[in-house]
Parts: sequence; C-alpha cells; structure tokens
Amino acid sequence: MNENMAAAMELRCWGGDWGLPSVHTESLIVLAYAKFSGAKVTVSPIDWTWKTLTATVPELLCGDSAVQEATQILNFLRKQRFNADYELTARQGADTMAYIALLEEKLRPALLHTFWVDAENYANLTRPWFASRSPFPLNFLVPSRLANIALSRILLTKGEAPLHRITEVEGKIYSDAKECLNLLSYRLGTADYFFGNSPTSLDAFVFGFVAPLYKASLPSSPLQSHLKQLDNVTRFCDNVLAVYFSSDHPCPTPPVQETMDANLQKLTQLVNKESNLIEKMDDNLRSSPQHKPHRPEPKPSLASDKSSTPA
Repeated sequence: MNENMAAAMELRCWGGDWGLPSVHTESLIVLAYAKFSGAKVTVSPIDWTWKTLTATVPELLCGDSAVQEATQILNFLRKQRFNADYELTARQGADTMAYIALLEEKLRPALLHTFWVDAENYANLTRPWFASRSPFPLNFLVPSRLANIALSRILLTKGEAPLHRITEVEGKIYSDAKECLNLLSYRLGTADYFFGNSPTSLDAFVFGFVAPLYKASLPSSPLQSHLKQLDNVTRFCDNVLAVYFSSDHPCPTPPVQETMDANLQKLTQLVNKESNLIEKMDDNLRSSPQHKPHRPEPKPSLASDKSSTPA
C-alpha cells in the first residue's frame, strides 16, 4: 500500500461558525470534497493557534507530505483514490472545469468585496470574527492583512486600466456575481446535485463559494438577498449540510461502496430466490406420484415407410 495512503490525513483550516463547518471558502471546498469522496480526514482548526502571519490554509498533512490550496489538495486526494468524480463523463468533466472557472472569475471578487472590502460588513462581522480567533498580537494584524490581500486580488482581476479605485469596479463585480448565481441556479434545476444523484468536485466548489454568503449574518449585502431568492441553490446548501455535516445524519457511504453494497444485496436476493425455487421444486417432486416417464413413440423414418409399402 502507498505510504501516504496508510498515513493519517490532517486538515488544518479555519474553524466553523454560522452553522458551517468552516467560514473559509477554500477550507469548505476541501471539507466537502473529503466528505463526498469518503476520505477520512482529521480536522484541526487553526483558530487561536497561529504561529506566523504568513501561514496558508487550508493545508493537508499526510505522512511527509504537506499540500496547500484547495485545488492541489483535491488532486492529492484523487491520487489516494478518493475520487468523487469517477463517474463523470468527459463532457461533464469539461463542464466542471468551466463552472469552477466561472466561480473564480465572476463570484469570488464579489465574495471578497462583501466580506473584506465592504466597510459595514468588515467592521461588524469579518474583522471581529478573525481577530477573536487569532492569538495576540496577530489578532491586530491578521484581519487587516487578509483585507489587503482581498482588495489587491479584486483590483488585479477586475481593475483594468485606467480603473485604479475599488469604487469604479463595484458595479461590475456585483452584476457579474448575480449572473453567476443565476447560471448556477439554472444548471442545478430541481436536482439535489449538479451531476446526478451523487455530489462531485463541482458541488464541493459551489458549496464552498455559496454557503458562507448564504449563512453569514451580514449587516449589508444585496448579493446575499439575491442569493436567498434562488431557492434551489439555498436548498442545495442546506441539503449538503444536513446530509454530510449534521451529527443527526450519518455520512452516506461513498458512491463506489454504495454500488458494491447494492450489487451484493441484489446478488444475495437472487441466490436466496433461486434456493427457495429449487426447494419448492424438490418438495413438489417428492409429493407427486412417481410414474414412468412418458416418451412419445418415435415417428417412423422415411426409409422404414418405403420398406413397409407393398410393391
């Protein structure tokens, strides 16, 4: 067995709140994918344990390996045979990549702005939350550093020259985000998940992006109001939380095991049915009168017919 497969896996990530296992998008993506794929991961929240200002989360520790960034962690889990996408067709795989790119381009800037740049949300929710979960003296530094990173990232992706101020791109940011949410809602339709009956990596990404916006107690967010009008998307988030993260609901068996168990159950039922049928046939034979088997008289051959015909 691969050494990494045998080693325990530990995920370092931001902790949970607002009814979520983590308030951090990338951490949520990894947590959801681990649940979907059946990977056994020990979660170690970094709250109150920061040692350095430049620590990166989420981070997966497995044996001698330390993997950072959600996409890289998901790739690592796939190599360990924890693959939630194994049933996807090539077309669905391409759609997955396209929708993830859409989330990054259209929705992420609005999420960064909502939590880290919007003055009211930052002062009343985001900054107090992260400051209260960072040890002294990092509690004074972590929120402002994360806010600066968020602002720089928005301007890098949306601030085309000669736009250099965040106020000049806010309208575009939120119109793109609403368009993205509408597309997700249309694609999801009435289904529980985006591809069939089992969640995949796309479901993990959508959950990671959308759930914090849906569940956070934001003082000011037209985007959150827009999201809450998309009943199927909010129902999707509630369903993932109830099925995979609620202590009242045991985590479903991974899809591969489900298929194996279902096939085994069908085979067992078939064998039992055949056994019962054979037993009934034996009983009927024993209870019925025994007669010499009746065989029809053989038809005379054409040659014998000719020999018996008078000349």
